[in-house]
Amino acid sequence: MKIAFFSTKPYDKLFFGQENSAYGFQFNFFETHLGPHIVNAIEDEKVVCAFVNDKLNRQVIEVLAQKGVELIALRCAGFNNVDLEAAKEFGIQVCRVPAYSPEAVAEHTIAMLLTLNRKTHKAYNRVREQNFALNGLLGFNLHQKKIGVIGTGKIGKAFIKIALGFGAQIIAYDLYPDQQLTTQGVNYKSLDELFKESDIISLHCPLTSENHYLINSESLGKMKDGVTIINTSRGNLINTQDVIKALKERKIGLLGIDVYEQEEKLFFKDLSTTIIEDETIQLLMSYPNVLVTAHQAFFTTEALTEISQRTLRSISDLSTKGITDAEVML
Repeated sequence: MKIAFFSTKPYDKLFFGQENSAYGFQFNFFETHLGPHIVNAIEDEKVVCAFVNDKLNRQVIEVLAQKGVELIALRCAGFNNVDLEAAKEFGIQVCRVPAYSPEAVAEHTIAMLLTLNRKTHKAYNRVREQNFALNGLLGFNLHQKKIGVIGTGKIGKAFIKIALGFGAQIIAYDLYPDQQLTTQGVNYKSLDELFKESDIISLHCPLTSENHYLINSESLGKMKDGVTIINTSRGNLINTQDVIKALKERKIGLLGIDVYEQEEKLFFKDLSTTIIEDETIQLLMSYPNVLVTAHQAFFTTEALTEISQRTLRSISDLSTKGITDAEVML
């Protein structure tokens, strides 16, 4: 079976190549993202393997069907970039990696929080310049702080476990509360209560039409002055313009984002010699209390191993059995 990979990086070739010894699939790697501009390059591949910023809209899926593609294999957990109705209409199955090393994302979330709070990135640069002053590096204890966690699936649960280790108080919101977390002292509340009471808010929910721009001027208005917000989920959970306004007004004290609503034009690319025309991200990165990482939270050896293993296993299951437990159903 031939598989066309899009948005490919060297590490994709490495990890998928290592795991393919058990399957013997033929790989065709494309560095560009999948979209209308490249979809016709597919020839006799039966499977398309896509990532978070590939655009699988109706137009693309119709061409994939015409080309004989039978399966879209997402090497990520989210599937908001796929028109599932079109895939069903054209008879293309869709699978994903529903859970891969949730600890990887949870640990990166904590790393962003600690970096912003204790300003270790600034301290590192200062000491390298032989500046050992502490002025401007003041942080706060996480112990006894109220951390609001939106989404208590596998990643949210892993994050909560770490945060409890710091002695933080956890307020959570999820459509389906986890009773095990409740017994551990996690207090489920409404979104409005979470916004109102939390010192720190961390997003760990999938992107849906219902929670698009969950963080906006209205929800920000309910939060404490100086609130800390960390987003390692999906960029479109945050209305960037509203967040910039809240930063200017000192409503947000610290902001950490590993995802960005226009990230497909920037992330996973080396633009160090390029003039970036996105003035919004340039403005965000200019704030001293904002930390941006480029969709890095998943990027660990363990996570990439699990992603490649699970993706290839799902492709194999669907090709031989016609079913996989990782299939995305409409």
